[in-house]
Amino acid sequence: MGRTISWIGAFLLLFLCASPQSAVAAGVDLRGSACVAVLPDGASDAAVRGADYSCSADAPTNGRGWIWLRLDHRQLASLPANWNLMVDQARFAKIAVLVNDRGQFRRSTKIPSDLKDYWAPGGLLQFTVAAPGRDVSGLYLGFQSIDDLTLMRKIVAVAPPDQLIADAKWLLLMGLFAGTLCSALLYNFIIHAGRRPPFQRWYLAWVTTAFCYGMVWTNVAAFVFPNLVGPVAVRLDFVLVGSLVATGNMFFFAVIEEGILPRSLVRFGQMLAASGAVLGCAAAADHLLPPVITDRLLNYVIAATAVAVAISCSIAVRRGSRVVWFYLIGWSPVITVFTARLMRNLGFVPQIDFVDMATFAALAFEALVLSLAIADRFRLVRRELELAQQRRDMAGAEAAALRIAAHTDFLTGLGNRAAFQDTARELIQKGAPFSLFLIDVDYLKDTNDRLGHAGGDSLLQRVAQLLREITATLPGTRIVRIGGDEFAILCPCTSAIETVLIERLSALQGQPWEFKDQTRTVSLSAGSARFPEDAGELDILYQNADLALYNAKRLGRARHYRYDALQRILRDLQIEFTRDAEAALERDEFHLDFQPIVALPSGEVRGYEALLRWDHPHYGLISPDRFGDVLVAEKIGLRIQEHVLELALAALRDRGNEMPSLSVNFTSAQLAGPKSAVRVLSRLAYYGIRPASLCVEVTEGVMLDRAADTIFATLQTLHNAGVRIALDDFGTGYASLVHLRDMPVDSIKIDCSFIAGIDEKGGGTSAIVRAIVGLGRGLEKIVIAEGIENEAQARWLTELGCHLGQGYLYGRPAAAPLPRPAEKLDAEL
Repeated sequence: MGRTISWIGAFLLLFLCASPQSAVAAGVDLRGSACVAVLPDGASDAAVRGADYSCSADAPTNGRGWIWLRLDHRQLASLPANWNLMVDQARFAKIAVLVNDRGQFRRSTKIPSDLKDYWAPGGLLQFTVAAPGRDVSGLYLGFQSIDDLTLMRKIVAVAPPDQLIADAKWLLLMGLFAGTLCSALLYNFIIHAGRRPPFQRWYLAWVTTAFCYGMVWTNVAAFVFPNLVGPVAVRLDFVLVGSLVATGNMFFFAVIEEGILPRSLVRFGQMLAASGAVLGCAAAADHLLPPVITDRLLNYVIAATAVAVAISCSIAVRRGSRVVWFYLIGWSPVITVFTARLMRNLGFVPQIDFVDMATFAALAFEALVLSLAIADRFRLVRRELELAQQRRDMAGAEAAALRIAAHTDFLTGLGNRAAFQDTARELIQKGAPFSLFLIDVDYLKDTNDRLGHAGGDSLLQRVAQLLREITATLPGTRIVRIGGDEFAILCPCTSAIETVLIERLSALQGQPWEFKDQTRTVSLSAGSARFPEDAGELDILYQNADLALYNAKRLGRARHYRYDALQRILRDLQIEFTRDAEAALERDEFHLDFQPIVALPSGEVRGYEALLRWDHPHYGLISPDRFGDVLVAEKIGLRIQEHVLELALAALRDRGNEMPSLSVNFTSAQLAGPKSAVRVLSRLAYYGIRPASLCVEVTEGVMLDRAADTIFATLQTLHNAGVRIALDDFGTGYASLVHLRDMPVDSIKIDCSFIAGIDEKGGGTSAIVRAIVGLGRGLEKIVIAEGIENEAQARWLTELGCHLGQGYLYGRPAAAPLPRPAEKLDAEL
């Protein structure tokens, strides 16, 4: 019997889906063209006819008196005598139908208790009009104290034969519906006698509620309870819908295995269940609460329930739940049609009977499938899962230990890169805003070189300890060591927590750490980016935070830098420059400008500094501060630097009488290889230039490069051969006096930022410049001041004992008509 009913139910559902139009009685839709007027109680027929009706979208939808709808009688011409006016059930005090039959008005007014003979299957009220449609010259439908017209789904005029067909379909459907649900209830009551698990009790409650809802909503219950139609049925429908949401939700969260779903999600589902039950009762109390608001709130709870169940199903599937598959098989049709009902109630799909008929067909199908296919198996599955849970618990400790080991950095005890990936992806999946801080330990290689790897490990452990301390009171933060000298902090993206973290990171700069009776200080560079403000994907977020970290290092290290979109634009521009550089070399777009270096105070030119310029075809003449990243690129950067050296040596060869010496900026890549010094000296010999005419300028950052040892050896070889060495931008980096002592430096150049600030009062800049000059003279180094722009600066520097000067006061960088480098001349010859 049950199998036969399931096949019939499935066939009916397929029939309805295949022929949606057949589920609706062929009639005239009068709801869409209705015009509205509000009249006081006791309005005469003439007043109703002559009222000022509004046909616009902002027409009134409720009122204390009567709401009258003027229906389009011109559409009724094809209807025979005794046609039916079908009206959706709503909540009202009175309902009236006014018909103008060839000049004669006939009004029929009913109160809710009079409606026991005016209903039809499908949740409709039925009023028979004796006059043929062609004789009707006016048709009006009135409601006294209606809840709201926006809640009324249909008003149609139907011929008697068509209405009989529609009624028959509803009765057939509800007969199958009632039989199926009664079979499911009987099956569960008989087969599962005795103690019932909570999920089965909720299932029985849901089936009972679904049965009552179907009978009341479609007016089939009126066969037994004649007065259960109209406003009474509508109010009871709201209570039953709320109960249906509540029992369905409780069934789902009871049937899923213990521990599969997060407790917070289960509590949220139970809260939605309670909200559905309460709002169902609230929506029924239209005499106390606004009906439109309560109806909307109930629909929103239904929508939230669907979302919560969908999320829960997704989690349960991922965590290996078996029961959830039974749930999905049985409930998918119900969820589909209830979603369609929700979309219809919110106005996103048309008001058609097909959705309602499919709803009850799906409910019947679901009740039978769950009852016959899985009700008896739920307890067996539970027993199997309990045994499996015991096995999982036995292996759980070992798996947990392995998992912890796989996500832990052995040196610091923090999470590792795998833990970082998992935590970050989890936060992104939740949609929770957070900030990613990337933190580099500055000068770790220098520490390893000087103290050994044990010293470097000690520094990393000290940094991990400090990071733990500053985040201990910040809720939700997670620290990991990604690898090498890089740490990461995942921080909840609230302005207060982020500000505190930045301040605490700043306070860590200079914190002491000890190793083998040596006390050193901590220096950290940090960059941060926010999700989802700066990036919506983990890879891009990491790139942006890393770009901010790069800027923190570029600005001198030991600081935090916050990512902004301009950095990405500039970075992309550098990438574009890197791509263009290859062609630029071929097109001779790179050339040198020369700025004089003069003696103080005489102003006699003692040499020049070669400054690279790029005559870009799109961006015009640009200097290295615009394309600096190209110069440190692995391959093209070295080629450009070698090209610069060739241009400089060609200038010295051809204008040696005008250039006593020429200073050229060198990068780490030019000096790092074992043959770097030999290559420079061989080029000097090729051009026939004395080594003393060339001055190699390096910045403090070069001395702190990873290849610092080979760079020192290269500089020493060049210095021994007579090439002069200058330390550029002195005072802006982190080179120690030990580096200055050990490095073969002939001169030090004071950075222009110090010279520009010597006129500031109380800034301390003048004292720094005085100290640098004194240090240089004490070490017998030539001191050169960059960026001299006025006579006052020149006089002050002369008084301090500064040897040489360079700046706009003595000449701006300018190009000279110099011949091409020798290798190109040789190639042409």
